[in-house]
Amino acid sequence: MFDLDPFVADCRMALDDRNSHLRVRELVARATREPEAVLRGLGEPKEGGVQRVSHAPDLTILSVVWPPYMTVVLHNHAMWAVIGVYSGREYNIFWRRLPDHPAGKVEAAGAKSIAYGEALPLGRDIIHSVTNPVSRLTAALHVYGGDFFTAERNEWDAENLTMQPLDIERTLKRFADANAHALPKA
Repeated sequence: MFDLDPFVADCRMALDDRNSHLRVRELVARATREPEAVLRGLGEPKEGGVQRVSHAPDLTILSVVWPPYMTVVLHNHAMWAVIGVYSGREYNIFWRRLPDHPAGKVEAAGAKSIAYGEALPLGRDIIHSVTNPVSRLTAALHVYGGDFFTAERNEWDAENLTMQPLDIERTLKRFADANAHALPKA
């Protein structure tokens, strides 16, 4: 059974470990192996969006729900992160910066698909884009080793692959736009 308070406490305790993101990966993987329990604990998602589960300067836990077929542009986190899917599937494309490119241009460097019960650790310098490839909502626990909302992060234009500062409000608007296009009207 997924119990939110002990999960948050366990993640906080993992911060004291030198390999904190690997310990958190174990916690997230264990939680998402019982997706029904996570859905009961966090609530059944009705639309895409970002829900704060826990937030502090050194640890942010979110539930991120992707509308069907939504893609979030290339971005970094500037801190380690662990993503664990508890409903649906997500495709991650990893990118690397081109050496000495003045606009911070990137190129594709790999990919990983994850489904419920799987947790993916991301190092602080990882750049990735995320797609929900299925026709229903995909939901994932995201645990960050820092303050997700105030970190200076970047995103890359999907067409020309050049870097710009990440704008959280613009990102949240993308979720709202994807909901409007992908979800049935009530």
